Amino acid sequence: MKTYSIAVLVGSLRKESFSRKTAKALIALAPDSLALEIVDIGRLPIYNQDLEEAPPSAWTEFRERLKGYEGLLFVTPEYNRSVPAVLKNAIDVASRPYGKNVWDGKPGAIVSVSPGALGAFGANHHLRQSLVFLNVPTMAQPEAYVGGAAKIFDESGNLVSDSTRDFLKKFMAAFADWVQRFSPR
Repeated sequence: MKTYSIAVLVGSLRKESFSRKTAKALIALAPDSLALEIVDIGRLPIYNQDLEEAPPSAWTEFRERLKGYEGLLFVTPEYNRSVPAVLKNAIDVASRPYGKNVWDGKPGAIVSVSPGALGAFGANHHLRQSLVFLNVPTMAQPEAYVGGAAKIFDESGNLVSDSTRDFLKKFMAAFADWVQRFSPR
């Protein structure tokens, strides 16, 4: 069985964020056919096209690193009904310069996380809009909106909700199938 390398992009910079805890839980629950790795996006300078003549080394390294992955998993909170600026910046950096979109064709999925009841629904769908333009075939079902995140982890960051664990395990199994189906050959 082939193992697919998956970049996990976490939309929160906070070390103990619910999104980061969820990303770690997703990695632990993934089937053996997926090798997931969190890719840091917090040190990327803000995208400015004027810098493309001599791009910052962080941009170049990020773009090159993403080329090696066969799939993408986005785990994000919601800020003002959208994705955090750090995640949008990472998307912009890796989609530029025009014609050099490193996201292109890589299968993806989104898990949005919130302490509120809606599970960051707005961020999830806003991110989907960008991914459509970037030609990231994004898994439509099952959708993953993790609400009530403050109650599903213990003090050490371990997932303690059995129902959430079961759902996320099924989500990751579906994602593995999605990646196998859509990963560039």
